[in-house]
Amino acid sequence: MKSSMALGIDIGGSHITAALVNLEKRTIDTPSWHRTRVNSQGSAAEIIDAWAVVINDAFKDTPADNRYIGIGMPGPFDYEQGISRMKDQHKYDALYDLNVKNMLAAKLELDPSRIRFINDAGCFLQGEVFSGAGRNYQHVIGLTLGTGLGSATFHGGLAQDADRWCSPYRDGMAEDYLSTRWFVKRYQELTGKTVKDVKELTTYIDTDATVQQIFDEFAFNLASFLTSFIRDESPEAIVIGGNIAQAADLFFPAVKRELAHHHHHLPLLVASLGEQAAILGAASIWYE
Repeated sequence: MKSSMALGIDIGGSHITAALVNLEKRTIDTPSWHRTRVNSQGSAAEIIDAWAVVINDAFKDTPADNRYIGIGMPGPFDYEQGISRMKDQHKYDALYDLNVKNMLAAKLELDPSRIRFINDAGCFLQGEVFSGAGRNYQHVIGLTLGTGLGSATFHGGLAQDADRWCSPYRDGMAEDYLSTRWFVKRYQELTGKTVKDVKELTTYIDTDATVQQIFDEFAFNLASFLTSFIRDESPEAIVIGGNIAQAADLFFPAVKRELAHHHHHLPLLVASLGEQAAILGAASIWYE
């Protein structure tokens, strides 16, 4: 690869985001940023056509022989071959068993070898390791805390989806205790009041002592979940992203204390790239 630029793409359930990344500076070329809604229930041709429009817009004046594409794609997906295995997920059903890489390459008039894929859950951590909070580490685990629980591991090479959201925890699974719905449910249990999300909950921190109590419980749950994750992966650092990480001040200190009890003294870092992480992570597949 001769170009110092690559196009990073994040494919979501209802959108595509794309932007050019300068691989040497590890930065996004902001004017090239495009985000568009996509009908993921459409036909295969409609989906590929919609993606191609955004990709061509983002590339704009980039000559054809300098076009390289990295795509963060939800699973299940054959990332090596570029074949979709998504089925009954209410998104991209029409692409099931099709070679997305070849179809997209044909539409863009590019050689298929210029398109590479990475798991979207790994993509966030890949970006943070390439250009964000995890940049100085070789072995990192990452979590995204929000509507759901995302988890990923990085040991050099490409970050991987750790798929720990469904690991057994207490009387359910990890995601039941480490997501927005747990906060909403717990606040309702303790106060009888409803909040929309964690952001709203944090607005009551000075007026309602229950709020800190809930964050302390959450910290305990998170630390015990992390303990087994750390044991399995031996990371040098932990990167935490997602909406809930915006309230890190309210639970990080307790998580660190709890981990120290288990003799884990490693950096606990807030993800620094926001939604740019996935774009940087996808493009960085081309970094050599």
